[in-house]
Amino acid sequence: MKTEKNKKMVKSMQYKLLSLLCFALIIGFWCIATYGHLVDEVFLPSPTAVIARLVSMARDGSLWLHCKESISRVMIGWIWSVIVALPMGMLMANSKAFSAFVQPIIEFARYLPVVALVPLTILYLGIDETQKYTIIFLGTFFQLVLMVADTVSNVDINMINAAKTLGANRFQVYKEVIFPAALPGLIDDFRLTIGWAWTYLVVAEMVAASNGLGFMILRSQRYLATDTIFAGLIMIGLIGLVTDWIFRIISRVVAPWQERLSDRK
Repeated sequence: MKTEKNKKMVKSMQYKLLSLLCFALIIGFWCIATYGHLVDEVFLPSPTAVIARLVSMARDGSLWLHCKESISRVMIGWIWSVIVALPMGMLMANSKAFSAFVQPIIEFARYLPVVALVPLTILYLGIDETQKYTIIFLGTFFQLVLMVADTVSNVDINMINAAKTLGANRFQVYKEVIFPAALPGLIDDFRLTIGWAWTYLVVAEMVAASNGLGFMILRSQRYLATDTIFAGLIMIGLIGLVTDWIFRIISRVVAPWQERLSDRK
C-alpha cells in the first residue's frame, strides 16, 4: 500500500517538475530574445518591463479592477451557457425526436462567427453588461450543448436498462444513473468551454467597455504599450491556470471513481 502511494507521489512530483521545466524554457528563451537585444522591445518587452508594469498596476488598483470585471463577465456568461446547455444536451442524448428538432439549428449556429454577431447584440441589447454576457454565452453555448449531448450519449446503455428493470422512472434514471455516470465527462466539458469563454471575453470587451483585461489589452494596442499587453495576457493565463486547477480538484472530489489513462501509467 505504501509502495503504491509512494509511486503516485513520485509521479506527481515528476509531473510538476516537467511543468515547471516547460515554463522555465519559455521564460529562458524570452530572456535571451529581449536581454540579448535579438528582438526590439516594441515588439517583445523584457520580463523585467512586464513585471514592473504588473507591479505598477497592482499598486494603483487598476489591475485588480480589470481582473474583477473580466472574471465577473466570463463567469456570468459561462454560467448562463451551462444552465441552458446541460439540460438541453442531456435531453438531446436521450430523445431522438428532440435531437432531430434542435440539433440542425445548433449545428448551423455554432459555425457563425461570434465577432459578426457583435453589431446585432449591440442593436438588440445596447452596450451594457448584458451585451457582454450574451457574447460569451453565444461563444460557448452551441459548442457546450453538443459536447454535453455527446458525453451523455456515451453512458453505458446496460446501466440505464438495469435501472429501468428495477423500476426506476425517467426522472430517477436521469438523477441516479445518467447524470452520475456522465459527471466526469461533463466536468471536462465545462473545463474546456470556460477556456473558450476567456477567448470570447476580448470580443465582448471590444466595444463600449471601460474596464476589463480585454479592454486593457485592446487599448494598449493603440499606443504600442506591449508591456501592458503582455501583462494582460499573463493575467488571463494565470487566471486560466487557477480555473483549470479548480476544475481538476472538483473532478477528483465529486467523481473519485474516474480513472484516466495518465493515472495508470
